[in-house]
Amino acid sequence: MIKTLASPGGLHQQMLMQIYLHAAKPAEDGLPADGGSEADDDAEKNAAGQENQSTSLSGLFVEKPAENVVAVAGSDVTFVAKVDASTLTRKPTMKWLKGKWLDLCSKAGKHLQFKETYDRNTKIYTYEMKIIKVVAGDAGGYRCEVTAKDKCDSSTFEISVEAAQQENQADILSAFKRADAGEDEGDLDFSALLKATKKKKKQKEEPEIDVWELLKNAHPSEYEKIAFQYGITDLRGMLKRLKKMKEVQKPSEAFLKRLETCYSVEKGKKIVMSCEVLDPNVQVKWLKNGQEIKPSAKYVMEANGNIRTLTINKSNLSDDAAYECVVGEDKCSTEVYVKEPPITITKLMDDYHVVVGERVEFEIEVSEEGAHVMWSFEDQEITKDSSKFRFKKDGKKHTLIIQEATLDDAGMYHAWTNGGHTKGELEVEEKELEVLQDIADLTVRATDQAVFKCEVSDDKVTGKWFKDGVEVLPSERIKMTHTGRFHRLIIDDVKPEDAGDYTFVPDGYALSLSAKLNFLEIKIDYVPRQDPPKIHLDTTGNMVSQNTIIVVAGNKLRLDVEITGEPAPTVVWSKGEQAVVATEGRVRVESRKDMSCFVIEGAERNDEGNYTICVTNPAGEDKAMLFIKIVDVPDPPENVKCTGVGEDCATIVWEPPKFDGGAPIKGYLMERKKKGSSRWTKLNFDVYEPTTYEAKRMIEGILYEMRVFAVNSIGLSQPSLNSKPFMPIAPTSEPTRLTVHDVTDSTCSLRWLAPEKIGAGGLDGYVIEYCKEGGTEWVAANTDLWEKQGFVVRGLPVGEKINFRVVAVNIAGRSPPATLSQPVTIREVVEHPKIRLPRELRTKYIRKVGEKINLTIPFQGKPHPVATWLKDGQPVDPKMVNVRNTNVDSIFFIRSAEREHSGTYELVLKIENMEDRAAINIRIIEKAGPPVNVRVTDVWGFNAALEWEPPKDDGNCEVTGYTIQKADMKTKEWFTVYEHNRRTNCTVSDLIMGNEYMFRVYSENLCGLSEEPRMSKNTAVIPKTGLELKQAAFKEKDMACPPKFTQPLVDRSVVAGYSTAISCSVRGFPKPKIVWMKNKMIIGEDPKFLMQNNQGVLTLNIRKPSTFDAGKYCCMAVNDLGQDAVECKLDVRVAIEPENK
Repeated sequence: MIKTLASPGGLHQQMLMQIYLHAAKPAEDGLPADGGSEADDDAEKNAAGQENQSTSLSGLFVEKPAENVVAVAGSDVTFVAKVDASTLTRKPTMKWLKGKWLDLCSKAGKHLQFKETYDRNTKIYTYEMKIIKVVAGDAGGYRCEVTAKDKCDSSTFEISVEAAQQENQADILSAFKRADAGEDEGDLDFSALLKATKKKKKQKEEPEIDVWELLKNAHPSEYEKIAFQYGITDLRGMLKRLKKMKEVQKPSEAFLKRLETCYSVEKGKKIVMSCEVLDPNVQVKWLKNGQEIKPSAKYVMEANGNIRTLTINKSNLSDDAAYECVVGEDKCSTEVYVKEPPITITKLMDDYHVVVGERVEFEIEVSEEGAHVMWSFEDQEITKDSSKFRFKKDGKKHTLIIQEATLDDAGMYHAWTNGGHTKGELEVEEKELEVLQDIADLTVRATDQAVFKCEVSDDKVTGKWFKDGVEVLPSERIKMTHTGRFHRLIIDDVKPEDAGDYTFVPDGYALSLSAKLNFLEIKIDYVPRQDPPKIHLDTTGNMVSQNTIIVVAGNKLRLDVEITGEPAPTVVWSKGEQAVVATEGRVRVESRKDMSCFVIEGAERNDEGNYTICVTNPAGEDKAMLFIKIVDVPDPPENVKCTGVGEDCATIVWEPPKFDGGAPIKGYLMERKKKGSSRWTKLNFDVYEPTTYEAKRMIEGILYEMRVFAVNSIGLSQPSLNSKPFMPIAPTSEPTRLTVHDVTDSTCSLRWLAPEKIGAGGLDGYVIEYCKEGGTEWVAANTDLWEKQGFVVRGLPVGEKINFRVVAVNIAGRSPPATLSQPVTIREVVEHPKIRLPRELRTKYIRKVGEKINLTIPFQGKPHPVATWLKDGQPVDPKMVNVRNTNVDSIFFIRSAEREHSGTYELVLKIENMEDRAAINIRIIEKAGPPVNVRVTDVWGFNAALEWEPPKDDGNCEVTGYTIQKADMKTKEWFTVYEHNRRTNCTVSDLIMGNEYMFRVYSENLCGLSEEPRMSKNTAVIPKTGLELKQAAFKEKDMACPPKFTQPLVDRSVVAGYSTAISCSVRGFPKPKIVWMKNKMIIGEDPKFLMQNNQGVLTLNIRKPSTFDAGKYCCMAVNDLGQDAVECKLDVRVAIEPENK
C-alpha cells in the first residue's frame, strides 16, 4: 500500500491519496497485484491447492458478522458468528484473524474479549468478539474462520473507525499531561497546555496538495523526493498507475462523456461515478479490476436518460481499484483512490542519560504496522547508510539504536511520521579513566629485555608511548601491544641509548603515566669457582612492599625471579607447606636459564597466601618469602531499604558489602526504577561515599525500587538486591476534632476524627502522648500504632492537670499534632446509676417460639455499675439465658425462645448503695390448639347451626378468631365458610337440598391458624321436601372384551440419524398388556426405544435410528380374553451429501 500523506510539519488537513497494491488479491479481483512477481502468485496458488486438498470449504455459518462496520472511536463494538453443528462429528474450532495471519485470540485482554456459547436444543455454537473502546488502530480487514475435521468456512468483514463527534472540543485534561516525559510523566503539565494554546492560534489553513498532479508535472528525478515528503512507501506501484492514467484514450462513438481519469474519496464516505452514453436505451456493465459488479446495497447502479451512474456506499480499502463502464465492445475507465487517516505516534520517545560507550535505544510505537518513520539528529536526517546508527522494526515498534555512544552523539533526536512527531534528548557524560596499574621504573642490563606495563579501567582505550617527549615508533626491536586493559612497551636487546624517561598517554584523556629505564652495565670476569645461589627479586611493579604482590582477580600473574649461582641451583616453589610442582595448568612453575617463573592464570580469591621460593646448590641455599594478595570488585551492598519518604523524595540506607574485594570501598552508585518497569535510572555519576542517600525528583504516589553498587579501586560490584518498593509521600495533616470523652480518677478517654488530608501514603495509625501542665517531656501512651479513633489513657495521677495530643503516622512520618485547648484535670465524676430502657421494651415484648431474642439495654453511672438480671424475683438460669455486661450496656440473649422463657425479667443496676431497676415482660407464643366439642346443634331449611368451645391450649396468646369450613359427604371437598369468626358459634347458610354436610373449625391467634382442625361430631342433612325418587334397579354393563387394534401400524422409510416414531391404537378390557417386538424379538429396556401408552394410543419412539434398526416391528396386546397383534416394516436409508463444487 502506498500512501501520499501530509508532511510532518503540520499538513494534517491536506488531501490523502492512497493506492492499495495487494500482494494477494481476492478471487473476485481476478488480476495479479501490481509490483508482485509471478513466482509469488504461483506459490500462493500451490499453497491454496494443497490446503483445499486436505480441507473442503462448506457453508457452516448460519450467521456471519456484518461485512462493513463503522465504529466511533471510544465506543464498544461486538461481532457475532453462529455455526450449525448438527452435522459435525466434533466440536468446531473458531479463529478470529486480522489481516492475513494475525491471530487475535492471543491478544485477548481488556481491549479484546471473546465469548463462546452452545445451544443444545438447536445445536448451534455462537461466537462473539467484542472490542472495548475502539481506537484508530483497530481499523482494517478481519476474518473469522471455523474448522471441524474435514470442513471449514470463513467470513471476511471490514471495520472503519470514525472520530467522536466531540473531537473539536479541547480535552482539557489531556492538554495538561506531559507529552514528552516518557515513563516519568505526571498527571498535569500546565506548560503543555499553554504551548498547545499558542500553537492552536498560529495554525492557518493551507491549500490542499494533489500528489498526483505533483507527480504528473514533476521531473522523474524528483519522484524520490516527493515520495519521501508525502509518505509514499511503494513508489514503483504508484508510478505504474500514473503511467496508466497518462495514456490517451481513443475517441469513442458509444460515450458522449467519459468517466473522470480518477476519483478520490475518504474512507467510509460515498463516491459517485457517472458517464454519458450516446444511446439512452443501451445497457452498460460496470467492472472492478476486470470483474463484473453485481447490484447490491453497497453498489448502486442507476440509468437516467443518457446518464449512467455507479454509486459506492461506505467505501473501504478494498474499493481502491480500477473501474470500467462497458458498452458492447467500447469502454471507458477510471481509478478510485480511498484516503486513509495519517499514521500517528502512540508511544512517545524517552530521554536518555548515559556515559561514553553505552548502548542507546530510542523506541516509539505507531498506529499502523509497516509505517514509514523518518529519524533525525538535531536538523540532520539519519539515513540507513550511516554506520553509527542502526534501525529496527518490530510490528508497530520502531527503534533507533546507537551501539556505543560518544560525546558527539549528545543532542536532540526526532522521529517523524506523516501524522505525528516526537523527540527525545540524549545526554552523554564522559567516563572517567582509572589507572589500575602504573608503570614501574626498570633497571636492566645489556642484551636483556625491558617490559613497561600498565593497566587502565577501560579495555577500549588506545594510547601512545613517548621517550623523553618523543613518540616511540615500533621496530624489530621495539614492540607495543594492547591486550584488554593492559598496554605494554617491549624493548628487546636493551642498549645504553635506550635509557631515559618513558611515558604512556591514553587517547582522549588528560592523563599520562611515566617511568624511568636505567641501563646497568656489568663487567664479569669469569672465575671458575662455585657461587652460592642468590634470589634477585624485583621489588617494583606489582609489589606494594618488599614482599607483597597485589593481583586483580581474573588477571594473570607472572612472577619472573632471576636466580644466580654456580652450579645452576635447584628451585622449589611452595604455598605454605605444600610445594607447587606443576609445569602445566592454571598455577604452574616455568624454568629458564637463570630464571624461574611462577604463573597464576585467572587469579582467584583462594590463590591468596604466603609463597616461598627456595634455591639450593652445593655452595649454599637462599630463600625468599612472598605474600600474594588477590583483590577483586567488592560484593554487593546489603540491606538496601527506605527509611523515610517525603512528597517527592526518599531516604535510602544500606550496609557496606561483607567483602570489600581486598581494596578499600571508594563509594557507591545508586539506581532507581518504577515498580513493574525494567528501565533503571542512574542517580549519580560521581562516587558517593556515605551509606545514606536522599533520592529526589520523584513522583508522589508512584512505587519505586532502589539498588546500590559498591565501587573500589578494582571496579564496580554487582547490584544489590532491590529494595522493597516504596512510595514518595508526604505526612498527613493533623487529626481533627480532638475531644475528651470521659475522665476517671486514673484514666482519660479521648476521641478524634481522621485528618482532612491523608494523601497517597495512607494512614498507618495514631500516637497518643500526654504531658503534665508546665512540663516539656511528652510521654507516649501507646507502644504500638493505634488504628481506632478513640483511646483510653491509663495510669494517670489523681488531681493532676494533663495536656494531651494526638499525632497521625504513615510511612512518611508523623503529622503535626492535634492538641486540646486546655489541660484536663484527672478526677472521678460520681454519677447515679440510670437504666435507659428502649421504648419498645416498656410494653409487653412478644416473640414466637423458635425465634432469637437479643436485647441491648444501655445504662450509665460512675464508677462503673454492676448489672444483675432476675426472673420473677430469682436470678436467671445461665443455661437458659445468656447475659453479657459491659461498662455502658447489658446484652440479654436467648438463641431459641421456648414457652418456659415467658415471664417478667428485671435488670438491677447497683453502684455501692445506689441502684436502679427496670422490668421487661417477655411472652413467648405459638399456634393455638384446635377447638373443643364441635357439633351441629340445629338444622332448618338450607341452614345449619354450629357450636364449639375454646381450645384447651391458646398458645400463650389470646385466640383472635376461628375459621369454619364445610364439605359435602359425596365429594368431600372443603370450602371455607367463615374466616376470623370471633364467637364460638355460627350459622352456615346456602346449603344444598338433599346433601349431607360435615364441618371442621380452626383456631386462630397471632401466630396464625392451628396446626389441626376439629371435626364436627355429627353431620347436617338437608332433606328434600315434596319429592320422592324411585330409583330403577341398576344393571351393570359387561365391558369385558378381548384386545382389538383399531388403527394398525404403517410401513415407514426414514433417514438415518433422524429420530422417528411408529403408532397404533388398541381397545380391550381388562386393560391389555402391550409387548413390542423387532424381527420377532421382544424389545427390552433398551434406552434407544421409548414405549408410550396414552388412553390406548401406542407409540414406539426410536432415537436416531441407524441401518441396523431397520426390519419388521410388531405390537402385541394380551389380556385374559385373548390377544391381537399388528406389524409394519421400517426402512432406514443413509443420507447422501451433495457433491462439493
